[in-house]
Amino acid sequence: MQGLMMQQPLLVASLLMHAERHHGEQEIVSCRVEGDVHRYRYRDLAQRARRMANVLASLGIAPGERVGTLAWNGYRHMELYFAVSGSGAVLHTLNPRLHIDQLSYIIEHAEDRVVFFDMTFLPLIERIAARVTSPKVFVAMTDRANMPQAFSHSSTLMCYEDLIDLHGDAFEWPLLDENSASSLCYTSGTTGNPKGVLYSHRSTVLHTYAAALPDSLNCSARDVILPVVPMFHVNAWGLPYIACMVGAKLVLPGPALDGKSLYRLIETEQVTLSAGVPTVWQGLLSHVAEQGGSFSSMRRTLIGGAPCPTAMTVEFQERYHVDVLHAWGMTELSPVGTVCSFKMHQTTLACHARYALQAKQGRSVFGIDMKIAGPDGEELPWDGHATGDLFVRGHWVTRQYFGGDDAPPLRDGWFPTGDVAKIDSDGFMQITDRSKDVIKSGGEWISSVDIENAACLHPHVAMAVCIAARHPKWDERPLLLISTRPGSTLTGDELLAFFDDKIAKWWKPDAVIFVDSVPLGATGKVLKHQLRERYANYYVSA
Repeated sequence: MQGLMMQQPLLVASLLMHAERHHGEQEIVSCRVEGDVHRYRYRDLAQRARRMANVLASLGIAPGERVGTLAWNGYRHMELYFAVSGSGAVLHTLNPRLHIDQLSYIIEHAEDRVVFFDMTFLPLIERIAARVTSPKVFVAMTDRANMPQAFSHSSTLMCYEDLIDLHGDAFEWPLLDENSASSLCYTSGTTGNPKGVLYSHRSTVLHTYAAALPDSLNCSARDVILPVVPMFHVNAWGLPYIACMVGAKLVLPGPALDGKSLYRLIETEQVTLSAGVPTVWQGLLSHVAEQGGSFSSMRRTLIGGAPCPTAMTVEFQERYHVDVLHAWGMTELSPVGTVCSFKMHQTTLACHARYALQAKQGRSVFGIDMKIAGPDGEELPWDGHATGDLFVRGHWVTRQYFGGDDAPPLRDGWFPTGDVAKIDSDGFMQITDRSKDVIKSGGEWISSVDIENAACLHPHVAMAVCIAARHPKWDERPLLLISTRPGSTLTGDELLAFFDDKIAKWWKPDAVIFVDSVPLGATGKVLKHQLRERYANYYVSA
């Protein structure tokens, strides 16, 4: 016998409809490229999104066609999130931090019909327009007063606010197939061309539900959410959708992501929850420490994109009383896969045990399953010791990359993440390395992540990167690159001595190199492959 319950498709537009109807007065605050702060409410967002949907129709955008955006976190970008996907087209967010060759490739591969862009990126857009055959229409996300005087390419340049003004807000969101595509995001492409991950309406709404849960990001109408993680990459970890679902106040930081700007915004808008990568938080913490400041409202921060050093967790929690949620995900996972949220029996752990637990990426949210497997493909036990390749499956995990250029990545229904991990008996996963970053010395594996985390415990270390370098005797040995805090006089010998009671003796790097900075990729991750290429023969030639 079938159930007698209503069935409605899970659609991105339904999130906006809910926000307008039930949280219409809630505020959205945006730091604009124009230099000022914009404020309006969810009902204004909904009205302008409908007007933009009419704009897209007037431009001849058909269901399933891709619409590109090259923009910061702001209210116009938010309007496009819903206008594009809600009308049946596909929102394609472009990462401006990618190389122009990669951006041009992505736009061509996606066959974008139109690209909307913030004025910050006008020089980049002009270079891209000269390289690509599509799109022929570019829309500057500004008003008439701030439009450029000239556009150096023959493509059509249009004004966002002019287009909005030409259309009314009478628009009925279509009843789409929930399995149809809603948005498209390409991987950061650190090796080879980026690959497109095509999200569906169903996968997006399910991801939003799961990510908002108490044991996930724990979001509610009482929150003020600041997504520092960009809307141009994996939908700002789903936070714009989550804010609509729960009715939270949303604060969008625009282009200024330095520590001073973020701190001012957090305090002015009384942010309670923020999210970003460790490199961003390092800048924030350094600024607050220099100013002798504190956080009056922020009570938790979500840290992902790269392993969170324990030293950063300690500083946030003990010095500033901000709880750290360590999380893990991937573009291919929409992106949330695990969150380090304690179980009841773990809340009473001793301090050192709690920090050891928080160094892990956490446990699966509902909708994601995971396993670790050995070289033979057999599943390994969840004992906190066995280490293997990490596989996942779930409601918002990709099964094939967009465009069908490559063979489906799944192995017996599981997606291979490329991470090496271990899982304990409580289901808490800890990444020990990327499969391409693990160090094999004398036939034994060494975790570069564990070495980096240990190095970051030193008070003078700002950033630590451990790579494998060729060695005449041991095949590979760890090589540590360190960026220190201002005023530090730390020496390599002092840092190596600091490791004595923190890692296995044979794991200790053979050398330390001090650097002013390390190369970062388009999503804030360290580009280890560049460092491996540069220092591959350090021990051989020494």
